[in-house]
Amino acid sequence: MNGRRARQLKAEEQYGVRRWAVEQILKGGRVEDVAASLGYDRSTVFAWMKRYGDGGLSALNTKARSGRPPKLSPQQRTKLLRTIVGADPRQLRFAFALWTRAMVAELVERDFGVIMSVSAVGRMLRRAGLSPQRPLWRAYQADPDAVEAWKREKFPAIRAEAAKVGAVVLFEDEASLRSDFHSGTTWGVVGQTPIVKTTGARYRVNMISAVSAQGALKFTLTERNVDSEVFIDFCKRLQHDYGDQPVFLVVDGHPSHKSKKTQEWVESTKGQFRLFYLPAYSPQLNPDEWVWNNVKSARVGRAGIVSADDLRLKAIAALQRLVDLPDIVRGFFGDPDLRYITAG
Repeated sequence: MNGRRARQLKAEEQYGVRRWAVEQILKGGRVEDVAASLGYDRSTVFAWMKRYGDGGLSALNTKARSGRPPKLSPQQRTKLLRTIVGADPRQLRFAFALWTRAMVAELVERDFGVIMSVSAVGRMLRRAGLSPQRPLWRAYQADPDAVEAWKREKFPAIRAEAAKVGAVVLFEDEASLRSDFHSGTTWGVVGQTPIVKTTGARYRVNMISAVSAQGALKFTLTERNVDSEVFIDFCKRLQHDYGDQPVFLVVDGHPSHKSKKTQEWVESTKGQFRLFYLPAYSPQLNPDEWVWNNVKSARVGRAGIVSADDLRLKAIAALQRLVDLPDIVRGFFGDPDLRYITAG
């Protein structure tokens, strides 16, 4: 096929030519060879690759003629966007809590009697400044008044008391890391899902850590479930690390934090080690949650695990990296939900 003949093809056929060219290059073909086989200049094929890189295969379609009226009026689009941004889909009788393009298309047909394709919905949402994002989940049981009181009254009092007695303030949390947890994406040919080999066996390691607003991170790993004994052992390590300096540890309501055994040990320290409890169902107030997000999603979840020892070593490496890079830990405290810690 020469270039002149190719340019005389219908729009659908031209799209097929462009798609074939892109797929050949993705499979390892040289741009020059693909261009020569089609009778095109290589700059044209490079332009197709750029369009593909910017917008995927759909970007290879012939551009639509200008002047085509939108299916929704400006008023309808405004109402639709306010609904998507401001409402939980479940409030509108949908089965799921996360908006999808298909659900938005259904909403458009339901409210305005207009039928839109999923791809058209996606283009409309992106033009309006929206994009698919990973949401932050919040427990409906959380008490907003208790959260506000913690930020404005309780924690400032803890911080003031710590300054008075020279105590270090740490935030503690526990997490479980599994070998079958995977995160992240990788590049691959469109329509061919990449395969990453990893172990089919299931391993788990439990992690405990504590962070300070100054960027300090203390951690330990255990094969056991975190009970009072394991938690107290971690607290003793903290006390040892800080010597004569009092330790104020902020924790959640986990049973090991409130058990009789734990309370008795805390009392035995005669004020050198104290526990303070976050409001119930409010993990967003704990910067140590960011440690687990970094370790699990940004590091180990992308690595691929081959054995139990491999899981443990990768977890230790990810945590030690944060120990060695306190600026990253300090950065966790810049989250809007955590600025109360360093405010004032």
